[in-house]
Amino acid sequence: MLKNFFPNKILSLNKNLFIVLIVIMMSVIIVGLINALITSPPDAVQGNSVRIMYVHVPSSFIAIGCFGFIGIASIATLIFKIKILPLMAKSIAPVGSVFCLISIVTGSLWGKPTWGIFWVWDARLTSMLILLIFYLAYIAVWKFIENYEKANRTASIVAIIGSLNLPVIKYSVDWWNTLHQPSSITLTSAPTIHYTMLVPLIIMLVGMIIYSLVIFLMKYKTEIIKFKIDRKRNEK
Repeated sequence: MLKNFFPNKILSLNKNLFIVLIVIMMSVIIVGLINALITSPPDAVQGNSVRIMYVHVPSSFIAIGCFGFIGIASIATLIFKIKILPLMAKSIAPVGSVFCLISIVTGSLWGKPTWGIFWVWDARLTSMLILLIFYLAYIAVWKFIENYEKANRTASIVAIIGSLNLPVIKYSVDWWNTLHQPSSITLTSAPTIHYTMLVPLIIMLVGMIIYSLVIFLMKYKTEIIKFKIDRKRNEK
C-alpha cells in the first residue's frame, strides 16, 4: 500500500482525479448535512444543539487519526529511515491541526447550551487543546528549522511525545469524572445512539475523510516537488 504514495506515483496524479474526489466529497457531505440538519431528530435532552455533533465528532476522529499516523510515521522514520514518511507526515499535519481546531471550537459551541459554559478545564477538552499545541509545534519545527535532517529528527521527537497524549484523549472520560459524555461509538461495543443519528454521523465522517484525503494529496504533491527542488539546489 505504501508504494501508492511513492513520489513518482503522486506526481503522476492528474487534475481529473482530484475533480472526481471533490465531486464525491461534496455529494457525500451534502447528503450528510441534509440528514444531519433535516432528517435526524433532535435529542430528547439537548434538543437541536446535538446537531453540532455531526461536525464535532468526525473532526475529533480525524484530528486524532492524523496525529496517530504522524506518530507512527515518526517512529518508523527514526528506526527504518523510510524517506517518504516524513513528507507524508508533514503533509497531513495541517489537515489534522485544522480538524483539531474545529473539534475544539464546535465542542465549545456544543458545551454552552449543554453545560452552560463555553469552556471548562475538563480532561477531554484539555487533552484536545494539548493535541492542538503539539500539532502547532510539529508544524513550526518544519517551518523554522531549515536543515531538513535536523527538522525531521526534531519533528519526529515532537510527534512521538505528542502521541502519548492520544490514549489520554481516548480514555479520559473513563479514567476521570469528566463533564464530557463517554464515546457513543466504539470498536468493542454497539453504538449507543439511535440509527437515525448514527447514519448521518457516519456519512459526515466519510465525507470529511475524503476531504482530508484530497487536501493531503495536494499538500503531499507540493511537498514532493519542493523536496526535489531543494535537493537539486543543494547538489549544485
